[in-house]
Amino acid sequence: MSYDTIIEQYRTSLQAAYRQALDADSLLEAMQKEGKGKFAAVFREDAGFSCQANRFTPYVKELGEQLQAFEAEPNPEQLPEMVRKLELLLTTLQQLRQSLKG
Repeated sequence: MSYDTIIEQYRTSLQAAYRQALDADSLLEAMQKEGKGKFAAVFREDAGFSCQANRFTPYVKELGEQLQAFEAEPNPEQLPEMVRKLELLLTTLQQLRQSLKG
């Protein structure tokens, strides 16, 4: 599989994560206004992200920046960590949606 294919698949998943993150951030904002959702960060410090935020979009932005860096200078050693973080983000977004459904 070429890097072009990997990059395109990653970009597609990242775009889906971005749309989901916008929805999730709106939900978190509403919850916070109701006095719920009191937490400092979506992910723990040991999750591998550089940023610490109480919304999802900063994490998506970080992954987008990592993708741009990978495109500029592909390093196969970076791929597993990039994929792991994207998978963690997508899984967490899905878990949030499921928990809010009931």
